Amino acid sequence: MSVYKVRRKSQSWYGEQIGILILDAAYPCIPGNVGNATTYDYPVRFQEVRGASIERLLNQRDPALEEAFVEAAVELRDRGVRAITGACGFMAYFQEEVAAAVDIPVFLSSLMQIPFMHALCGGSVGIITADASRLTQRHFSACSVPGDIPLAIAGMEGETEFRGAILEEKGTLDSDEIEREVTEVASKLVEQHPQVRSILLECSDLPPYAHAVQAATGRPVFDFITMINYVQQSLVRRSYAGNM
Repeated sequence: MSVYKVRRKSQSWYGEQIGILILDAAYPCIPGNVGNATTYDYPVRFQEVRGASIERLLNQRDPALEEAFVEAAVELRDRGVRAITGACGFMAYFQEEVAAAVDIPVFLSSLMQIPFMHALCGGSVGIITADASRLTQRHFSACSVPGDIPLAIAGMEGETEFRGAILEEKGTLDSDEIEREVTEVASKLVEQHPQVRSILLECSDLPPYAHAVQAATGRPVFDFITMINYVQQSLVRRSYAGNM
């Protein structure tokens, strides 16, 4: 019979390895979105970062949000998750502060995959982001992205349905239309930058369309879900069984 022990005295239940920090926003999170629990083949735990609106995080880059991010991360840690991710690539702004506040792995932004993507595929790394005008050097630096990795960046901020549904939180989301928009953006990106060998979907709302982007571009496509699954598998290793 196996003997188990309490991991943390603040932990009252078990089995949720991945904790996810969520924006204080309101729009439909469809299957495939980081904010939809059915996206995963394993249980996850969500924690809203109070006051972390799209306006304050993306547009204002409000440093006052640091306390709210750390508080939410500590709550997740205390409830027993073994690693903390985010649900917006722009959470990279607080990657270093959150990582310093807890004693478990922190990977708040999909941008953290860029060095791996470049090592794996070479060429330039193509990035499709929610708003290219809001992506700064601090976001990349906080994710340990070296300055010598060539990047080609395209934004979704000019796409009507994406802007209305996500950035402006109109309350509805036409998934077919967003798929059309992101596929068009991706196709233009590789047409204008043929040296792009891999594509990163920075935004947590874009993984539902990764298959369409790959079909349109023929490139390996990375996103929040590829990153979260990778970390999850490192936290819960399975024993092997088979035949010789």
